[in-house]
Amino acid sequence: MDRAAFLGHATTLVELEGTRVLTDPVLRNRMLHLRRHGAPIAAEHVAGLDAVLLSHLHHDHLDIPSLRGLDAGVPLIVPVGARPALRKLGDRDIRELRVGESARIGSLEITAVPAEHSGRRTLGPEADAVGYVLRGATTGKRVYFAGDTDLYDEMSGLGEIDLALMPVWGWGPTLGPGHMNPDRAAAATALLRPRIAVPIHWGTFYPRGLHKVRPLPLEAPPHRFAAETARVAPATEVRILRPGEETTVG
Repeated sequence: MDRAAFLGHATTLVELEGTRVLTDPVLRNRMLHLRRHGAPIAAEHVAGLDAVLLSHLHHDHLDIPSLRGLDAGVPLIVPVGARPALRKLGDRDIRELRVGESARIGSLEITAVPAEHSGRRTLGPEADAVGYVLRGATTGKRVYFAGDTDLYDEMSGLGEIDLALMPVWGWGPTLGPGHMNPDRAAAATALLRPRIAVPIHWGTFYPRGLHKVRPLPLEAPPHRFAAETARVAPATEVRILRPGEETTVG
């Protein structure tokens, strides 16, 4: 069964044609000053992986302790320039892609696509920020994982998308540059015209204790996204998943 699971923040599991791909794995319950809210990640969601996709070098997307916990034989698909940030992992199968380049993993073609976002790691190297489009060789189903990005006009040229995994917020009460809020994510969805959109990058990590006084950013963004998408892209079905929940692709 073709499916996708929202595991929290930008960590998702996409399974197409029997090939299992994990995106931007952050598997810990705490990271720096941030604490996880919602269900912890189940072992079954990170077992039997065929590849890991990393969209950029920021710590909430490329987490070395989380990567160490995965099978060391799983290929890492990364943007050009990311290899130095992964040096602490030792000898790994690292495949760097420029925008427009593709890698074959199982029955999937995985293509790097643009993202409007800074790619510099704090006190570390700089690499491109990218998203990815996954296409099944047999069914032709296509899944778009945006990573971190702001809205950009060329989204309309990514082709037919069956499922779009759309970032709609972040890890705090406000957003910095290079991110989409729910309204901008809905406008991006109108450009993409996917059959299904699942909001991600919300409701997972939040500064310690802040949820007691500013809880709204943990809950409101996907619902605002769904309402605005219904207005500007009514042909797209929005499926809101809480961290740990999954849906079919199609």
